[in-house]
Amino acid sequence: MEVKSILKNLHPLEIKVLLNYSEKDVLTSEKLQKELSYKEGHANQAFSWLCGKNLCEETNRVPHTYYEITETGKNFGENGTIDERVINFVKEKGATTLPEIASSLGIENKDIGSSFGLLSKENILKMNEEKKVVYTGNPLPNRITLVTSLIKKAISSQNNQLDKDDLSSDELTTISSLAKKRGAADSTFKIIERETVSYKLTNDAKAVTAELKKEGITGNEIGELSSKMLTSGEWKNSTFRSYNIAITPARIIPGRTNPYVQFFESVKDKLCSLGFQEFDGPLVETEFWNGDALFMPQFHAARDIHDVYRLKNPTHAKKIEEPYLSNVKAVHENGGNSGSRGWNYSFDNEFTRRLILRSQGTVLSAHQLHKASIPGKYFGIARCFRYDKVDATHLSDFYQTEGIVLGDDVNLKTLLGFLEMFAVEIAGATEVKYVPGYFPFTEPSIEVHIKHPVLGWFELGGSGIFRPEVTKAMGIDVPVLAWGIGIDRMALMALGLNDLRQLFCEDIEQVRLRKAKF
Repeated sequence: MEVKSILKNLHPLEIKVLLNYSEKDVLTSEKLQKELSYKEGHANQAFSWLCGKNLCEETNRVPHTYYEITETGKNFGENGTIDERVINFVKEKGATTLPEIASSLGIENKDIGSSFGLLSKENILKMNEEKKVVYTGNPLPNRITLVTSLIKKAISSQNNQLDKDDLSSDELTTISSLAKKRGAADSTFKIIERETVSYKLTNDAKAVTAELKKEGITGNEIGELSSKMLTSGEWKNSTFRSYNIAITPARIIPGRTNPYVQFFESVKDKLCSLGFQEFDGPLVETEFWNGDALFMPQFHAARDIHDVYRLKNPTHAKKIEEPYLSNVKAVHENGGNSGSRGWNYSFDNEFTRRLILRSQGTVLSAHQLHKASIPGKYFGIARCFRYDKVDATHLSDFYQTEGIVLGDDVNLKTLLGFLEMFAVEIAGATEVKYVPGYFPFTEPSIEVHIKHPVLGWFELGGSGIFRPEVTKAMGIDVPVLAWGIGIDRMALMALGLNDLRQLFCEDIEQVRLRKAKF
């Protein structure tokens, strides 16, 4: 080991760790944050650099699960949970209807309906002969007491978090029903999974530490001059970090089109060459076009397919265009003119105006249906937003190519042909399979999957034939094929990448290499 060589390449973050600890100490990110005033990112970076120089090694890795209270949970802590508020309202008011409870408490109909359903199963509330909600007089279930206790405990904790290991079995069962990893904005708790990684300095670190002390290096050396230091003369009494001016600087490559942008253009060129017309729409949408117009019920778990971001201000659109609002409302309530029975519930005109960031490209098709030509072929490139955990195949901000084909002669075989084009000709996949799927707005529904050489099988996108409940509300009476294919995922395969995040890498050398592959 060349101690002198290592010494020249040590960062102040590493130096302070070497000078303050020995090989007997158990080191964690939390320890460095507390004792050296490091930020979490600085601590992790120091460990990474030291391990790369064989001066440090990982000794243990322990996973932890925490439950962090959300703004919704804090609201419950101040005003009571929905269940508590419903029970108290019925106790005070007497026999009343569900819509009256929702209106008086300012809570959405679907949340009141869910609360009543659970409380009726627990025999706390029930419907009388007049279809009004009444209180049975039975004591509150242990579940409600536990929920309130967990909320108070989380609010009073240091980080608004509860450690899974500190909870009893009953508390754990209760909090599991209140917490989500994704789409946590409407839940009481958000699940946070972390790992505590422990490190220790290696024997090689002794010699380096001894040399640091010998050279009088403290880690507080100045690495950058400021105008203030020059003006005050402070630099004269300061110690500076050494620099190796012989190191070859990074090559600067002239600007060129990003390969991902080129891939976008290639998708557009392919579809336009097949006679498709391009459509577009706003990033901010209403619940009406994002879900209701696609026959996604306002109360149903199917709505959770898309965990949306809501707008804080303004929260709602002023109105929804007619006759589409009336048509879609009728389809949801009784089937309208679609030939179905609908969802049989009272459509919420307030909820349907709520503003969100669009969560799926299919909203563009919903907008296009009522003005489409028959026969016709349309496509769009849609930027979508979902509350999602980012990993190699998922992003919270992603792109889809959305398309519809209308005509008397289109069928499932036509759709499979388009899916094969996306998977084979555009994505470049050699192994493709079609899997039955479920979407509230198509029947039949199909997912297309491709096999990546490293990541294995993953879904490329969903597709199907629009249900009459979607098309007839918009004045369309012919079959409509529809698909939403992830452009990011097609690019993952086509550009030879193993992680979606590489598409947005700031390293120009990596971008240049991808350009060469493409």
